[in-house]
Amino acid sequence: MTETPTTPAAAEETAAEELRLRRELAAVYRLVAHFRMTDLIFTHISQRLPGPDHHFLINPYGLMFEEITASNLVRIDLEGNPVEPTPHPVNPAGFVIHSAIHKARTDAHCVLHTHTRAGCAVAAQEGGLLPVNQMSMEFHNRVGYHAYEGVALNLDEQERLVADLGGHPALILRNHGLLTVGGSAAQAFLRMFYLEKACEIQVTAQAAGVPLVLPPEQVCEYTARQLAGEATADFQDDIAYDLAWGALLRLVERIAPDYKD
Repeated sequence: MTETPTTPAAAEETAAEELRLRRELAAVYRLVAHFRMTDLIFTHISQRLPGPDHHFLINPYGLMFEEITASNLVRIDLEGNPVEPTPHPVNPAGFVIHSAIHKARTDAHCVLHTHTRAGCAVAAQEGGLLPVNQMSMEFHNRVGYHAYEGVALNLDEQERLVADLGGHPALILRNHGLLTVGGSAAQAFLRMFYLEKACEIQVTAQAAGVPLVLPPEQVCEYTARQLAGEATADFQDDIAYDLAWGALLRLVERIAPDYKD
């Protein structure tokens, strides 16, 4: 079967879409740095690029997140290898978790992974994420758990990672950290922002050393459905996340306008 040749107009459209995705992903890297969810040069945020080639964008290995720009993001294949000339090294081993999820979940256009203090603390707790606060209820029965198997450098762990994530928007990697997926980098970031806040609130509440008040199961499930826009309520707020993302972009423009370079 002969492939349809790419027209100049189609090529221009593809390039414009890649630039848009590069800028959105670079903005998310800067936001993760701004909100102190980084681990030096480690952890990654990956973005699937459109097209049949199964290519992705990822951070150059060795740069801090506040150094990431649209142009220095590295285009890689499903094995984590660069597919274009780049002056920057990449860490294929760091893509082990991401590649497994991208391959298994067509809706996971962006995968965001962190090693934060609060996230790692909750990941070490037997009970995992508790419905301590409204923020945590967004993930009630909607977060997977993956048992720790050592540093994620072995490909045979990928199948278990994918199975533990299932169809959830988030994964808690036991004794390791947090992970969110999204249909866009913006969605993956907003999910991580609130998953991280949920962990911070839980650890703070537990530190008081007094019994915690947890809502009944049916209330937790209803709240999760409300936050997902799946529950009937007297009022609906369908624009909240779009407004929040717009505000975050304005923040990035103020604190790190070079992210678009």
